Amino acid sequence: MAEEREQLRIVQETVAGKEITLAHIIGGPLPIVYQKLGLNPSIDYSSSAIGIMNMTPPESAVIASDIAVKSGDIYLGFADRFTGTLIITGEIAEVTSSIEEIVSYFRDTLNYVVCPVTKR
Repeated sequence: MAEEREQLRIVQETVAGKEITLAHIIGGPLPIVYQKLGLNPSIDYSSSAIGIMNMTPPESAVIASDIAVKSGDIYLGFADRFTGTLIITGEIAEVTSSIEEIVSYFRDTLNYVVCPVTKR
């Protein structure tokens, strides 16, 4: 009789937390970046910025979009309630202000775990 081998079965589940996993500001991106992302091409690239965020649950992008457009003079480039991705563009100061406002609200009011805002 053959020896029976005991097998270990592992079940992995992903549970969406309340978190912002990416909050990054790209200062002065080259025009090709805008073009490849399908963003507003009629802007002054010398003082422009792109802000990109990712969050869970993904529907949070709707709230973040609302905060972004109300907290600064920005262009809402992309908001996806299925992936939790938000992309905004505008003047560097306006994009920075909007991203920081979103992160603060999610951290302080909605009790999300947030990452630091990064810039390059």
